[in-house]
Amino acid sequence: MTTFAESSGLPADAYSAKCPTRQVLDHIAGKWTILVIDALLDGTQRYTDLSRRIEGVSQKMLTQTLRSLEADGFVTRTVYPTIPPRVDYALTALGRSLAEPISALRQWTETHINEIERARAGSS
Repeated sequence: MTTFAESSGLPADAYSAKCPTRQVLDHIAGKWTILVIDALLDGTQRYTDLSRRIEGVSQKMLTQTLRSLEADGFVTRTVYPTIPPRVDYALTALGRSLAEPISALRQWTETHINEIERARAGSS
């Protein structure tokens, strides 16, 4: 069964530059996106918790990633009227549906890191 993109009426085809699936795939394939979604599998988290958990991500990149995930419907952002404001991030149902393949990719990478490093060392 072919899925059609509602915005263009064209068949969903990530290989087509015109298809909106390409942009979504670009978001999903980003290294920070994978780590943010995987981290949110543990449940709702505050911005500072995500920042501490994902070593090496800049404030700018984490903010951009979270905004992109929220715009695509993968993450919800809840602001609490406290001083200072408290902001929580959580996966939506759509985000949770993406979690399984992303977790599998992270686990695959962790399992095969030694083989990859050996291949890299051999090609130097």
